[in-house]
Amino acid sequence: MTNIARTVADCFKFRNKIGLDVAMEALREAWRAKRVSMDELWRYASLCRVANVMRPYMESLS
Repeated sequence: MTNIARTVADCFKFRNKIGLDVAMEALREAWRAKRVSMDELWRYASLCRVANVMRPYMESLS
């Protein structure tokens, strides 16, 4: 079982397989629909070890 923030972090983790554009779109859509918070995104980005990759994209949203 997973949640939306974990799914977005996984998209960035597997960005080489699915494409960076897909990962960025997942992040934008989740944030636009207010389905995730920055705290949730940051938590799962850290757990999936993609925090440094996601940081510039997360900063551009806020």
